[in-house]
Amino acid sequence: MTHPFEVPPYPLVALAGPTASGKSALALTLAAELGGEIINYDSIQVFKYFDIGSAKPSLQDRERIPHHLIDLLEPHEPFTAGEFARRARTILEDVRRRQRLPILVGGTGLYLRALLDGLFEGPQRDERLRERLRARAQQRGVPHLHRLLKRWDPLSASRIAPQDSHRLIRALEIFLTTKKAQSEYFRQPRQALKGFSAIKIGLNPPRKELYTRINNRVTGMFNQGLLEEAKAILSQGVALSAKPFQSLGYKQAGRLFLGQLDTPTAVIEAQKATRHYAKRQMTWFNKEGGLTWFDGFGDDRTVQERVLNFLRSIAGSRGPC
Repeated sequence: MTHPFEVPPYPLVALAGPTASGKSALALTLAAELGGEIINYDSIQVFKYFDIGSAKPSLQDRERIPHHLIDLLEPHEPFTAGEFARRARTILEDVRRRQRLPILVGGTGLYLRALLDGLFEGPQRDERLRERLRARAQQRGVPHLHRLLKRWDPLSASRIAPQDSHRLIRALEIFLTTKKAQSEYFRQPRQALKGFSAIKIGLNPPRKELYTRINNRVTGMFNQGLLEEAKAILSQGVALSAKPFQSLGYKQAGRLFLGQLDTPTAVIEAQKATRHYAKRQMTWFNKEGGLTWFDGFGDDRTVQERVLNFLRSIAGSRGPC
């Protein structure tokens, strides 16, 4: 099956929305109906072994519909938004050659922005500096990093949540390495994706129902063996400081493993952190231009039909292939 859109420019569909909003279910339906292939832009699903906590698509779904950029890396390997964009652009070209519809799905807004809009040319990573900043965060708390950034780069600090250690460390790394604010780099011209026309679709489920789903999903992850999965990964020699262990669910599982939390507290903390993350995602995606928003969840057949009709109307307005 080939997709029904006219080219050029070649279409791609990008699904956005908070965690637990049903993006993956919607992506599977769109791919099956429109002859698509799914390209992941979740920053944890790119790592091997981290399956339960990242809500990685099942092997059955991956056999039924081609998926890309999943299980790429060992847990200790570095991976940046820029590297994601480079790999994703290569995959997009391959999907285009086969006349299939690329469907981007995930929750890491920076990855999507890097692919579609390009990134500034910042300095390379300095792992020693990053370790010192991580140690400072451990000693004095992540908000301390935010206060430092606010002193040196207030504009970047205003865009980064006080608990977002990953982005805070990168912004501080840029300033301390170059003595130039990250916000100054952001003003530089970027190389946007060429040859593709992005159709960006956002899911906007009711907040109360979303939070209920998040709470149930987190509980289910622990019941399905999140702690056991984390222990198995650690038994392979992976350090708790590895990037995937800093993500939602795995961070709490790590503290549970160390005896710093009991199971009920770990679940509650993971639920709270995931709700906050969903709120930050919506703030991020609301700032993205060009999204068409659909109320409801992506696994709701009514929502799926509305999105399909919307995409078919675009294909029809462009004429037949």
